[in-house]
Amino acid sequence: MKHITDTIHPFETLAKKDAEAELGGGEARIEAQHQKGKLTARERIALLLDEGSFEEIGKFVMHRCKDFGLDEQYYLGDSVVTGYGTINGRLVYVFSQDFTVFGGSLSEAHAEKVCRIMDLAMQNGAPVIGLNDSGGARIQEGVVSLAGYADIFYRNTLASGVVPQISAIMGPCAGGAVYSPAITDFIMMVENTSYMFVTGPNVVKTVTHEEVSSEELGGASAHGQKSGVSHISSPNEVQCIQDIKRLMSYIPQNCEEDAPSYPYEATDDELRVKLNDIVPESPNQPYDIRDIINGTVDDASFFEIHKDYAENIIVGFAHLAGKSIGIVANQPAMLAGCLDINASKKAARFVRFCDAFNIPLLVFVDVPGFLPGTDQEWNGIISNGAKLLYAFCEATVPRVTVITRKAYGGAYDVMNSKHIGADMNFAYPNAEIAVMGAKGAAEIIFRKEIQEASDPEAKLKEKEDDYNLKFANPYRAAHRGYIDEVIKPEETRIKLIRAFKMLENKVAKLPKKKHGNLPL
Repeated sequence: MKHITDTIHPFETLAKKDAEAELGGGEARIEAQHQKGKLTARERIALLLDEGSFEEIGKFVMHRCKDFGLDEQYYLGDSVVTGYGTINGRLVYVFSQDFTVFGGSLSEAHAEKVCRIMDLAMQNGAPVIGLNDSGGARIQEGVVSLAGYADIFYRNTLASGVVPQISAIMGPCAGGAVYSPAITDFIMMVENTSYMFVTGPNVVKTVTHEEVSSEELGGASAHGQKSGVSHISSPNEVQCIQDIKRLMSYIPQNCEEDAPSYPYEATDDELRVKLNDIVPESPNQPYDIRDIINGTVDDASFFEIHKDYAENIIVGFAHLAGKSIGIVANQPAMLAGCLDINASKKAARFVRFCDAFNIPLLVFVDVPGFLPGTDQEWNGIISNGAKLLYAFCEATVPRVTVITRKAYGGAYDVMNSKHIGADMNFAYPNAEIAVMGAKGAAEIIFRKEIQEASDPEAKLKEKEDDYNLKFANPYRAAHRGYIDEVIKPEETRIKLIRAFKMLENKVAKLPKKKHGNLPL
């Protein structure tokens, strides 16, 4: 008979189970993870959250499958670490998939743990951050695993627009696993160690006979530049986690809160004289709109999103007098700043995120129109361009526009014009607001007169100058009230600070409806 003093003390049992859970799949698999240049699930959480703030939920949960030999393999916590903590003192919920346990594959128990923290996030109004590193559904569990994915997708959809959702892809993410990140607000990827795709290289080769690597098919560069699926690409996992923390500094906890604001001491002089020299005198000369943005917002506060995708439009967050704003800007240095399919989708998604989470919008406009061509028309520039139009029309947050140079045609309307609900619209003195450029307009309006002239080129130049005088300026629009004020570039910052301050208590309501029908 065993003596009572020989029994293991309950505290020792707890300590052993804690140690077992924290070891995940074991030292050998942890070392293998490190050799791939990847951190473990717990190491990622430790970097992400404030020191000592993480509280784990479901640490001792185990899978319940007894088929295909799984009844002989059990790991405490299964293949995901879940819980809550703080980032710079603000509550967040986090799940971190553990590749050392069954390749991070999703089981019924794994899904239940993720769903639990998503439910808590919704109930308590705090962001959800998912650190994805998974081989996909746990095949041995069959449809139970698939059901677990669907449970997560459903919660992603319910949480959309209620609490911010951020997905960091830290390893493989394939098949059905990609749809949860796709529903979230932001996807971050790590160069060379993460990838995501619906069907992998082997299936692609079988079906289409294309030879392609995982990195080429669904790596950070592919999704950061070609597909636009990824919003931010980072060179390594540490930087990726830093990027998540920086992103969090611009966005509120939930849809009921205002965007964060930080202490700011106004200087005696908010003029930025350097802005006077950025926009070229020639209407056809390119320049980098980032110079205008960085010269206007608080120092080093601009955080660009989707940097390498649809570079003819720029979106990102910044602080203006300490307050968070979202920025959308045409980029004259790329495709002359034309709107095309990808730019319209990129900007529309960003506008809708900002509006969902009460982040005021600042729009810089220098747009000659929509990009022409059969490729654009056949691939749906009409419905895709309408997405951006719809997004701005629907937005009820404070919205301010600055026209730095060109605002032509339908693109003038779409880029947050007064007519679609912008609150304040400014223009620089050299701004051109018209249906089209002077040359094209003159060729259409005075076609017969030019053809019949003894010197058609001189007559075209005369009519072009006449059109420029009448329309290639901001004053016709200002006379109508479409432009609230024509300002010097150096005044941009102070005018915007005052405008957003004036709009702080803006209240606007949309007509009662179940939901609109966005032109998808």
